[in-house]
Amino acid sequence: MTKTRNRWIGLVFISMAISLVIIDGTIVNTIFPDIIRALDLTSTEVQWVQESYVLVFASLLLVWGSLGDRFGRKFILVLGIAIFVASSVWAGYSTDATSMIAARVVQGIGGSMVLPNTLSLVNANFQGKERGIAFAVWGATIGGMVALGPVLGGWLATSFGEDGWRLAFNINLPLGLIVMAGLIYWVAESKQAQRAGGIDFVGAIISTVMFLTLVFGLIEGRIYGWWDQTETVFEIGGFKWATAQISIIPISLGISLAAFIAFYYWERYREKAHKNVLLDLNLFKISSFRNGSIAALIISMGEFGLLFAIPLWLQNVLGLSPIDSGLVLLFLAGGAFLASGAAGALSGKVPAATVVRIGVGLELVAVATVAIFANVEAGWISIAPSLFIYGIGVGMATAQLTGVIMIDVPADMSGQGSGTQSTARQIGSALGIAVLGTMLFTGTQNSIDTRLAELNIDKERAGVISQLVVDSAGSAIPSLKEGLIAQQFPEDVADQIVTAAGDGFTEGTRFSAWAAGVFLALGFLSTFGLGSRRRKE
Repeated sequence: MTKTRNRWIGLVFISMAISLVIIDGTIVNTIFPDIIRALDLTSTEVQWVQESYVLVFASLLLVWGSLGDRFGRKFILVLGIAIFVASSVWAGYSTDATSMIAARVVQGIGGSMVLPNTLSLVNANFQGKERGIAFAVWGATIGGMVALGPVLGGWLATSFGEDGWRLAFNINLPLGLIVMAGLIYWVAESKQAQRAGGIDFVGAIISTVMFLTLVFGLIEGRIYGWWDQTETVFEIGGFKWATAQISIIPISLGISLAAFIAFYYWERYREKAHKNVLLDLNLFKISSFRNGSIAALIISMGEFGLLFAIPLWLQNVLGLSPIDSGLVLLFLAGGAFLASGAAGALSGKVPAATVVRIGVGLELVAVATVAIFANVEAGWISIAPSLFIYGIGVGMATAQLTGVIMIDVPADMSGQGSGTQSTARQIGSALGIAVLGTMLFTGTQNSIDTRLAELNIDKERAGVISQLVVDSAGSAIPSLKEGLIAQQFPEDVADQIVTAAGDGFTEGTRFSAWAAGVFLALGFLSTFGLGSRRRKE
């Protein structure tokens, strides 16, 4: 009885650990304007504060999942929380761009230690029906925290003045200490027996290069150009990509492809020599793991499209404050938490793959209704029901998909398995943000240009206005009338231009939602390859 109680209380602290990381990934979106003002960031520095965390986080998931198998999943998890908390405080006390970027890099390292090892601990400590319920709690926590992050960030930015953004980082210190104490006391350690050959350092280096260059290329392609160099030149430290003929993006993706090939053959060599490997390629012989990872990648491409575009639309077009836009996203959080209870109740009664299909189907319905009904006149009410349905879908699909992927993975390979499926999701998210971000801004620019042409605004000035909206991700819309156009147009025309910009961004948001729907439809089709071969037998 005590053992059962310990495991379930331990699950609470495991879920709190992942909550810290997920919230930090979303809270920055609402406090970022305050960070820019406080640290006086340049446009290049803004990009690196945003992306450095994501790049490091995604590139190290596989490494820390494997090292958790070797040294102990709880040990790596607690160490990751400690690093994450320390770097959060560092970020909270940063006074310049260099310090903030360095802190965000270290945060990415800590976060990448947390995510795969929370999942592998769930996989190792729960079996049977209990595992399905535990995965439901774990997955619903992620879905809920994605929505709660902007609410918390908006509240801090609104209620605590200029230093509210610092509190958003520093609050991780007391929370992190509580989580670490709970993990140490309530969660049992688990690790796997090791082969000869020590740690696969070469595989770790190759995989890091592979994922780092891939995620960078996917996220930054729109900024630097997918092939031809744009006006924005890649620059980091003292290095500048000065080649005018070709962008750095195809070079980055080419390095990633070469690293992938090298990684595959290196891991095969280590496996044949019966040495420790970073990734056991035999995992992909497990049909549930292979098919589930593919489905997770595709579904993640669609899931993050809505979460990327909606906060921008709420604040920049509807004029909601950060906290108000965060509160609208509570509809998503409510749906996700409701789904956690439903998924737990269905565990063992309905096949997990069926629950995944229902969840993805609800997500698809939600993004389609956003694409159809989102409009400025009705405001946030036009999308609130869709966000609630979307939250239910995410809560059902995320948790049960994780269970489907991991159900046939042996416990001694759970770290590798969890790191691999987490990486698949991160790659899907990065690809989704890249593609759907391009759809959002391309659709916005084309729509604004068309609307301004109907107002008889000359092409050159229309292009300046639409480019300003796109470059600012819509944040320039509220100040358009007082800025550029107030000096060039009569007041009534200026009002029409602001309306056209808002309607254009709304059209771009709808376009992005339709694109997300396409990915989710493909993900829905991919779920028909899911299911446990072992259970079928």
